[in-house]
Amino acid sequence: MTAIFLMSMFFGLACGQAMAFCIPTEYMMHVERKECAYCLTINTTICAGYCMTRDFNGKLFLPKYALSQDVCTYRDFMYKTVEIPGCPRHVTPYFSYPVAISCKCGKCNTDYSDCIHEAIKTNYCTKPQKSYVVGFSILQ
Repeated sequence: MTAIFLMSMFFGLACGQAMAFCIPTEYMMHVERKECAYCLTINTTICAGYCMTRDFNGKLFLPKYALSQDVCTYRDFMYKTVEIPGCPRHVTPYFSYPVAISCKCGKCNTDYSDCIHEAIKTNYCTKPQKSYVVGFSILQ
């Protein structure tokens, strides 16, 4: 019985990264510009979940690049662009946002990801809402 338990623990540790719960997750965001009359509610997907990490005890003796931990980030994504309704002619009414197609556990790339831990506390509308109706996609 102990051998089966130890083998299942070893298998779980060996395959933990491959079976990490890092998946595209539905997310609702609210977009508004102060010059425009309406707020737009957009349903999209983001990468969210758990990635197995290891924290070394000898941090003082390792180079900085070795201390970086894996995060749940985009593997494949595309950009969608929507038009915010009620904008005056002098304001560009377009807003582009990433849509997660697939995710992975890896180093956070600041070229296309927000790599901070702070949650956005202003994900709400202060203006009348319009639902997302028309948009077009630009593949990345």
